[in-house]
Amino acid sequence: MQSHPPTLLELQRAIGQGLLREADGDLLALIVEDGLAAQARLGIYRNTAIGTLVTALRLSYPAIHALVGPECFEGAARLFMEASPPGSAWLDGYGATFPEFLAALPEVASLPYLPDTARLEWAVSTALHAPDAKPLDLARLAQQGEAERGEVCFAPHPSVQLLQSDFPIDAVWRAVLGGDDGALAGIDLNAGPAWLLIHRIPSGVEVTRLSAWQWRFAAALFAGRPLHAALEEAPSSETHAWLATLLASGCFTDTGPSGEPFD
Repeated sequence: MQSHPPTLLELQRAIGQGLLREADGDLLALIVEDGLAAQARLGIYRNTAIGTLVTALRLSYPAIHALVGPECFEGAARLFMEASPPGSAWLDGYGATFPEFLAALPEVASLPYLPDTARLEWAVSTALHAPDAKPLDLARLAQQGEAERGEVCFAPHPSVQLLQSDFPIDAVWRAVLGGDDGALAGIDLNAGPAWLLIHRIPSGVEVTRLSAWQWRFAAALFAGRPLHAALEEAPSSETHAWLATLLASGCFTDTGPSGEPFD
């Protein structure tokens, strides 16, 4: 640290860094001991901060916690928070890059489905905490002419997400959270890819397995492709029925002409 007394911002940053990793002597010199060693005094706050962040990650990733066990999870969480400390006080938003961290962690390399399972858990958590939005007024959409409907683009609901994995991560997630060891043992990890829709409904967050064409059609609409273009790219006799399902389930909140941003 600098020779002059630190500014409040410098002190806050130094303490923040010291809470998640071993503090250096310059920081400890700024702490008034008052009967308790500076390292011990800082340690009280460090234990509280680390415990809070581990709990936040565990609440966002309960299946990962169950799959690897408490000791491994806490060790991974500690390494993660050192590399990626929180950027805000909103702890429900902390841990977005934890799946990528797990993908590079040698200790869990024997569980190749773990990072994608974590991605599913984060998608569920994100959907759960997404802002509320009024579903699209289907009556207003029905009043548009056929040509207008063909050019329309849809704004997805804030909670809607799509996820694709080479592993049946939805089956893994459900079996783990349901405590069903038999179902977990019976999962064939080589069964093929999983195409998933994650969406918040009034009763909670719903994870739905889709076919590849359903997923791609939904992805085109969620990305703002015009309806006519999405329909042309999904030549299935069931496409209109799938569109009706997406509309009825509240996956969209607004419509707009092709190429124009939503408010």
